[in-house]
Amino acid sequence: MAELTHPESKLGEVMGLSMAAQTATEKVRRLALEQEPGLIRELERMHNEAAETEKRCNQIVDALEGEKAAIQEAAAATRRKADEMLKTYLDADSDVLKGFEFLTMTEAAEVGHWRVLGQLARRVDDRPIVDLCAWALPIQERHLSYVSRACQQLAGAEDPVAIA
Repeated sequence: MAELTHPESKLGEVMGLSMAAQTATEKVRRLALEQEPGLIRELERMHNEAAETEKRCNQIVDALEGEKAAIQEAAAATRRKADEMLKTYLDADSDVLKGFEFLTMTEAAEVGHWRVLGQLARRVDDRPIVDLCAWALPIQERHLSYVSRACQQLAGAEDPVAIA
């Protein structure tokens, strides 16, 4: 398997995170459907944007020669790790607030990864990846802002003295 440069490795990671984001938003959407249906529309939008991000990452990866399989493996490994975190954090007793708390962590991680990838790609003047980052980063920042606000909204509706 080919050895990856830092930008190629990070591209695999953001691709894997976009794959995992689709699973996570679907899980939280199911929690919201039962408890807070007003939050569903934005979760579906986030899910669709994660799918589009994965597609755009794949378009860049498909254009690469020897690194394609290694980047796809990096993406798969990242997805497996993120899926395991999801299973650990959101168990059968989790509620929609817990789901949005999880999304806050994952969206913050995505913002950080996209910023790192953008910096690395700019340093080597990898125009396709720079352009991808310019497209993806504002979306990830919007996702983080949304899930943070949703957490505050949901926490505000909680009884602070109830037994958790």
